[in-house]
Amino acid sequence: MSHGFDQCGISKAAPLDEDARRLEKWLQHGFHGEMHYMSNHFELRVDPTKLVPGAKSVITLLYNYFPEETQKSSAPKVAKYAYGEDYHLIIREKLKIFLQSIREKLGNIEGRGFVDSAPVLERSWAQKSGLGWIGKNGNLINKKMGSFFFISTLITDLELEPDIPHAKDYCGTCSKCVDECPTEAILINKTIDASKCISYFTIELKSKDFPEDLSSKSENWIFGCDICQDVCPWNRFSTPHQHPELEPIKELMQFDIEDWLQLNEERFKTIFKQSPLKRSGLEGIKRNLRLYQA
Repeated sequence: MSHGFDQCGISKAAPLDEDARRLEKWLQHGFHGEMHYMSNHFELRVDPTKLVPGAKSVITLLYNYFPEETQKSSAPKVAKYAYGEDYHLIIREKLKIFLQSIREKLGNIEGRGFVDSAPVLERSWAQKSGLGWIGKNGNLINKKMGSFFFISTLITDLELEPDIPHAKDYCGTCSKCVDECPTEAILINKTIDASKCISYFTIELKSKDFPEDLSSKSENWIFGCDICQDVCPWNRFSTPHQHPELEPIKELMQFDIEDWLQLNEERFKTIFKQSPLKRSGLEGIKRNLRLYQA
């Protein structure tokens, strides 16, 4: 589709009352761990009109990141979304261009684009826009694409015809993601205990040491984790993306454990200057490498 996005859906901008109750309960249980930002700006998360005054529509966009090649099986593992350039930079720019093109056609409308770094419940909006359902692993699943995609939103005061929300859950009795999660982070009712998730403790957790009961269960992931997506039957429909900017960093695909261990700060900054791995920094990556089991 136009501007490089792979799918688009539209929903009416209105408070997410049910999601607000679910989020409040999730926070009360402490499932967010040390991600204290999750409890900030609660009202903004559940009401788009607080983010864009006069908002009438939420446009949700999917951007495929499923790679054609993967790392060597013996290498310390990095989540597929982090193979290439930082998606925040890529998608933020595309949203800017998309909004500008709307303004050129329709005049000075109000709108703001968001991608994962603002208080927006992207998956809820995607479901309301007919783009898929929330799976047992908490990810949005699309019948045509699986779940290896980025979700972004454009909240605007344009009154648009909404798509029909996705009402059916096609996970059925399948529990592969629940069964295969080594840290038992996936609970019932599509609830995720993020404080037990490998992605959480390899990226978000800033402590120098890991919880003892989790450190032996990392399965060699050093940045993020794809287990619950890799085992999902719907991802048999994933096809390699057509986005050159997401092409894997050459060194990342070639590195083995020794390459990672010998990496110094200067080389790390050179190789990963536009990579999501900057979020952990070399110090965080080296900490995570202690979990590696040959």
